[in-house]
Amino acid sequence: MIELKGVDFSYWDKQVLKDVSFKVNDSELVVVMGPSGSGKSTVLRLILGLECPSAGQVIVEGQDICVMKERDKRVIRKRIGMVFQDGALFDSLTVGENVGYYLLEHTRLKWPEISQKAGEMLGFVGLNPEEVGDKLPEELSGGMRRRVAIGRALLSTNPRAMLYDEPTTGLDPTATKNVLSLITKLHQEKGIASVIVTHQIADALEIADRFVVIYAGHVVFDGSLEELRVCEDERVVGFLEPFRKSFERVAAKNFVNGL
Repeated sequence: MIELKGVDFSYWDKQVLKDVSFKVNDSELVVVMGPSGSGKSTVLRLILGLECPSAGQVIVEGQDICVMKERDKRVIRKRIGMVFQDGALFDSLTVGENVGYYLLEHTRLKWPEISQKAGEMLGFVGLNPEEVGDKLPEELSGGMRRRVAIGRALLSTNPRAMLYDEPTTGLDPTATKNVLSLITKLHQEKGIASVIVTHQIADALEIADRFVVIYAGHVVFDGSLEELRVCEDERVVGFLEPFRKSFERVAAKNFVNGL
């Protein structure tokens, strides 16, 4: 579905990514993690074609998005849902209008039909449209806003892939659990390929099929949870040491589930 091949990227005179390569297969959930400033969010901008690398290729559905014309990039983007940090909802629009925004702006559907579709999507992401549809984003909790953002992405693009930038940062444990459950639901029920950028490592361990660790712009690990747990690379070990208890908890949970 998505592949980065030997990607270099710089902001002005600072190189952010260096020879970065990894794949995201169809229906796979990949977590990209690493220290702050390591280039994680830049990866998402490259996948969307919002930035182009100075070297290498960014392949989406078999096409190098970096050499496309802008109108062709927009076609690709329609198949990729993006959930930004903090949800990035429109403050002046209601929840229902936020979810239905793409249909309102880019189709000829009338508002009653759009409202119905938005309500169905709110239900899918675990929100009651009758309770939240007419509210403004500021009236919702952080976790509810993230779920609204996911619903908007789904209704806007009917995506084959979803990109999430720090989807659980700043949320309380209950809201975090709800958002992670929704991401897992999309992954399992709809078979959507997903890329999650996060520094919330304990959360990532619960849901990912595969992990990519970026350190100082380089991919220093690409593999499964078990491979990550026993990795001896000093950079990976140092980054993950604070989360060792989370590793053991998830490993024990997986062992019990496998019995």
